[in-house]
Amino acid sequence: MNSIIYIMWLRQLKRYWRSKARMIGTLGQPILFLVALGFGLGAVFQQAGQGSYIEFLAPGIVAMSILFTAMFNGIEVIWDRQFGFLKETLAAPVSRTKIMIGRTLGGATVAFLQGVLVLIISLFLGFHITNFIDVPIALIFMFLIALLFTALGTAIASLLKDMNAFPLIINFIIMPLFFLSGALFPVNNAPNFLKIIIRINPLSYGVDGVRGALTTSSFGLLLDFLVMISCIIVVNLIGSYFFSKIEV
Repeated sequence: MNSIIYIMWLRQLKRYWRSKARMIGTLGQPILFLVALGFGLGAVFQQAGQGSYIEFLAPGIVAMSILFTAMFNGIEVIWDRQFGFLKETLAAPVSRTKIMIGRTLGGATVAFLQGVLVLIISLFLGFHITNFIDVPIALIFMFLIALLFTALGTAIASLLKDMNAFPLIINFIIMPLFFLSGALFPVNNAPNFLKIIIRINPLSYGVDGVRGALTTSSFGLLLDFLVMISCIIVVNLIGSYFFSKIEV
């Protein structure tokens, strides 16, 4: 691995592990969703003949935790710009694309680890993995989600200078992505117009990939994988371009 990519990756990990409050805070929302929705709507889900809601919900909440952590990693680009670290980094005689790749890998690793923690917690809340042999496939899809949305968050942050504007824009993007991904409700039972929106949402394929590996898939794991890889390539190319144009 190129040294600058490794340095940027390691720096992102150190930031995460040093912030205990951040680690605990990012776990609060997924646990709340698992408990409040998983148990609160579980009886309704069962009465509708859909089985255990926690079994359906847990993969979606795992994807949600990765999505939020990955996208909000982008704010560190604005933070580094304001406090001068980004200027020093970009002044180094290395490609800005490699710096972008290192930041993306670091942020994606952090988001992935966050997802693993939520997955472990969900096991204690009643989620059961159908086939443990397929767990590595679920982990691959979790990392793909992290890569895609870390790159997207970084690309958006590369266009902004106002730290206060970033959370507003990210929340405006995250909420539709999450709620229209099939994370909270079965895709097959959705109205036709909603199915179309879900089909064009890249997070839908990440959620379905994780769920398909752990329980059952709606789209098929091969399609999920191909769509995620294609989106990662496109978003990283766009993000690399925007990052290369940053003025500090």
